Amino acid sequence: MANSKRTLFLKRRLRVRNKLRKVNAGRPRLSVHRSNKNISVQLIDDVQGVTLAAASTLEKDLGVVGKNNVEAATKVGAAIAERAKKAGVVEAYFDRGGFLFHGKVKALADAAREGGLKI
Repeated sequence: MANSKRTLFLKRRLRVRNKLRKVNAGRPRLSVHRSNKNISVQLIDDVQGVTLAAASTLEKDLGVVGKNNVEAATKVGAAIAERAKKAGVVEAYFDRGGFLFHGKVKALADAAREGGLKI
């Protein structure tokens, strides 16, 4: 029986997260979620289990409400880098989840790097 897209996505997400967890212990995780209409990112401290900073295209002040394109991902990446600095985070590891590191996800990561976040 063939696996569904969702099952394959979940397996890929866990595989990526477990590999990263082994290598990057002690650093916060920059977790990305992309839907058909929006893109969001969270800076998560897994040791304490708290979200340190977050940014999304659902926020009105970014000016990209309801958009899910490379331009919107770039603005979200810049916003998370700025908010990470305010939270005192200089470096984190990038958790792409089950998404490919291409297009919107790559644009978000590049914008966060340009904003001063070391990922």
